Amino acid sequence: MIDVQRLRVFREVARHGSFNRAAAALRLTPSAVSQQISALERSLGTSVVCRSTRGVEITEAGRVLVDTADTIAAELDCAAREIARLSTVGPRLTVATFASGGQRLLPGALIRFRATHPEVSLTVLESEPDESLLQVRSGAADLALTYHFEGPPPVRPDDRSGLTWIPLLEDPMWIVLPAGHRLAGRESLTMTDLAGERWVQGCLSATDMLDHYAALAGFEVDVACRGTDYVFAQSLVRVGVGISLVPHTALTADADGLAMVPLEAPRPARHIGVAVARRRSQDPPTRALVDALSQEVGVPSRISG
Repeated sequence: MIDVQRLRVFREVARHGSFNRAAAALRLTPSAVSQQISALERSLGTSVVCRSTRGVEITEAGRVLVDTADTIAAELDCAAREIARLSTVGPRLTVATFASGGQRLLPGALIRFRATHPEVSLTVLESEPDESLLQVRSGAADLALTYHFEGPPPVRPDDRSGLTWIPLLEDPMWIVLPAGHRLAGRESLTMTDLAGERWVQGCLSATDMLDHYAALAGFEVDVACRGTDYVFAQSLVRVGVGISLVPHTALTADADGLAMVPLEAPRPARHIGVAVARRRSQDPPTRALVDALSQEVGVPSRISG
């Protein structure tokens, strides 16, 4: 049987790549850390680290154990949070969300949710997609309203982190132009139409996607601003700094001074969904909020169970 404390020590060694740094993080001596790793290896019958003067390297067996250690640590943290929750008054639910999803999709879902679960105390965390997935894995959040761009979803069916991905909707990217722009009156645009324009970015994680579609259209992106907020990006477009690529759900409600034009295919999009820890997927409040989000976007709820 694997000792949980030894697993915790090994997880820190793998994270820091050094017995000394792991010892400092755990407030142990390097000798104590080394002894714990040796005892773990004896119990497994195989090496989990390769020791050298440059530090330690994780063996193939050790990499398997690291994935398991992360999952066990998340489960233990979640259990501790659940025990703490049970000692408080009333059920609680924590939701991580990206900004535009929290503005456009979450409020309507929460109205539905509160109508059937008024007793639940809600906490909402504004988080970027990568951060929100970590919050669900660790138990800091019960579910995450999040998104990804091109390619497979961030949680795959065989994902070993203990998460489930429920797709909600495709969120197409639109072009936002100053109201007086030469293309402002068009019903739709292609990426080729936009060659030679300067661009205001509202999301750094969309940089590669914009570069890819621009390359397909035969031009390189000329960046006027690398921002991290779509509202800020659209405010710069309004005063003529450049044009911007903005998801439909993030288009500003204040359209004065702006023209918002859909892109023709092939067009980029972001894909919005919900990440839920499998251990929480049968929890009634969690299921209810997933159902409410599905109703908000008009799709059937696909949470397993």
